[in-house]
Amino acid sequence: MVPYHGRLALRIARLVLAVACAAAYVRTAGFEQNWVSALVAAYTVYSLGAVFAVRFETPIRAATAIVADATNFAIWTWQAPGDWQPALACGYLLGSTVLLHDLVRAAITFAAVLFIALILPPGRNGNLVWTVVATGGAAAAVGLYKRYLEERMSTTLRHNVMIRSQSQLAREAERQRIAADFHDGPLQSFISFQMRLEVIRKLFQRDIEAGTRELHQLQELCQSQVADLRSFVRSMRPADEGMGLAASLSRMAELFQRDSGIATTFSGGDLHDPADTQVSLEVLQIVREALNNILKHSGATRVAISAARVDHNLQISVEDNGEGFPFTGSFSLEELELLRLGPTSIKRRVKVLEGDMSLESGPGRGSKLAIRVPL
Repeated sequence: MVPYHGRLALRIARLVLAVACAAAYVRTAGFEQNWVSALVAAYTVYSLGAVFAVRFETPIRAATAIVADATNFAIWTWQAPGDWQPALACGYLLGSTVLLHDLVRAAITFAAVLFIALILPPGRNGNLVWTVVATGGAAAAVGLYKRYLEERMSTTLRHNVMIRSQSQLAREAERQRIAADFHDGPLQSFISFQMRLEVIRKLFQRDIEAGTRELHQLQELCQSQVADLRSFVRSMRPADEGMGLAASLSRMAELFQRDSGIATTFSGGDLHDPADTQVSLEVLQIVREALNNILKHSGATRVAISAARVDHNLQISVEDNGEGFPFTGSFSLEELELLRLGPTSIKRRVKVLEGDMSLESGPGRGSKLAIRVPL
């Protein structure tokens, strides 16, 4: 679709062409009142009115414009005092048609223009036929390039729609994950804390010593919940700005160990940052979620995180010595999907990265999450 200013420029060019041709005709033939003068005057008035109606484009008006321009070309092929009027009328007709309409309509217009040029007397049609062919070739090149740009724009728009849709789905899934984690983690801790306070209040009424012991236990629980809450808040943070993937993973392991009290190690080897920053962000989020799951469910005392670049793949593993998952064996991403096993959010992120994962678990023997992401 030609923008407003482009269509306005085309209509101004039509008006200039109409006035120039009309002036040349009057200078040659005078003010004779014949059908040619009437058509020239009508086309000039139409061109002037079209300049002020650019915003009111309709399919009928577009078709009318082609007919009017074709009629003007036909007039000048038969009645022009010189050769420049038919050439300019032909150039404007084919140029405006190919810019404002599709290639089919432009091809029909070109065929009509070539037919008009061919039926002229032999002495007059030679130069005009070549002019029509040359102008038609240029218009065809412009039309093909316009179609190429339209297809690229259409493809880009489709990709943008898909990306927006995927982003919306990712945001919604992330909100649901955060809500579920908050419900299962901090919220349950606060509810438990409130219930324990009520128990302590009643104990103090009956047995002060028992109430004091319960209060000390509640203080220990509170310290544990502070660590859980810090881990939960940190799981929602993006990567540390300015730090590479290896440094961010090392920092994550250090903070996890400090907050949870679980011995955590990280080995990064000769890891280099992926070219796509989004890959690093997704990998960091995967490791965060794996550590959060270990803290909440595994009862582990040791966690080992490793990252390395092997060929054209980034390989990440998170291993713990906790209770493991409620299944035994090693399963790939496809098998986990079919059996509906494993952490849903991690599986979703791995699929977004077009990677693969395996989850090895044995009840009471810990678990190992291994992820491979193409680079």
